[in-house]
Amino acid sequence: MANATIENETVTNDQPCPAIFVTGTDTGVGKSIVTAAIARHLTSKGLAVGIMKPVETGVEDPTQLGADATLLKWAAQSEDADEQIAPFRYPQPLAPCQAAELAGNLVDVDTIVERFNTLRQGKDIVLIEGAGGLMVPIRGGFLMADLAARLETPLLLVTHPRLGTLNHTLLTSFTARAMQLDIAGFIINNMPQQPGLAEEAAPHLLASLASCDILGVLPETYGNDQEKVTALAAQFESLPTYQWLLMKLGLSKHPAL
Repeated sequence: MANATIENETVTNDQPCPAIFVTGTDTGVGKSIVTAAIARHLTSKGLAVGIMKPVETGVEDPTQLGADATLLKWAAQSEDADEQIAPFRYPQPLAPCQAAELAGNLVDVDTIVERFNTLRQGKDIVLIEGAGGLMVPIRGGFLMADLAARLETPLLLVTHPRLGTLNHTLLTSFTARAMQLDIAGFIINNMPQQPGLAEEAAPHLLASLASCDILGVLPETYGNDQEKVTALAAQFESLPTYQWLLMKLGLSKHPAL
């Protein structure tokens, strides 16, 4: 655990905890599931995990957490306030800039930064899940990539093994490099039990072409979202890249791990 007590708002460790910004390369790659699975795994090891979904759209009742933020909160066993976890929630399933404009409540980036800094107090790590990919606009010309830059967090890319992953993943990694964003690495999610030629070749090709480290290949899972998260959380420790993943998360020297 981080040497801190939130109740008394006293933090004895002057160094902020590690944080990482999880982004996806395409719709349906399982970014929320992977983020929640990492949170679930680290929580099971006794770590205090902060989670954040700064902007969530398609939230049926914006006075409550949306599906993604709810899953993250459950996975991390978080007791943080909903306003800290998901500061901006909108009913329309649109790009954040559109959903916010329709709701008459534009995203305030300074608020997100403030909530993020508060979440880091007393935590061992904070996981931030973006909305969509890096080029999704939050407001005006401010993109999700710009938010990652403001938060000064490295990126964890979640991608898929299907045909098209080379283009999707390389475009995302090259864009991140062009915008001078640090990439911790990428995780391939939903690898079939019996992969075809494209899926079988994806890990090697991406590792050689993406100019960033492969931090895991996660199997396809079944069931509801909580069941998928639970299944994946149990997989991490058996990954050949597990220690590398911990290092990239800034946790390689944590005594619980």
